Amino acid sequence: MGDLATTRLSSRGQVVIPEEIRERLGLEPGTQFVVLGEGDVVILKTILPPSMKEFDGLVSDARRAGKRVGLKHSDVQSAVQEARRKK
Repeated sequence: MGDLATTRLSSRGQVVIPEEIRERLGLEPGTQFVVLGEGDVVILKTILPPSMKEFDGLVSDARRAGKRVGLKHSDVQSAVQEARRKK
């Protein structure tokens, strides 16, 4: 387990992550987190966007999978239009 520190919840529902932990983890203002609460435990997990290399790999995988099942570009466009209409 990492460093331990204490903090408080403000009246506005904010929690300060102690400086030494922010620095060690490289947390910057604007860092986004997923928050999980279970019983008396709260877990913060940073959300990191994929690198361009990872993103390109995901796109390639999706294209191969679509091609394998016979999905056409027009099918994707239709699905996007349908989803936008439902908003």
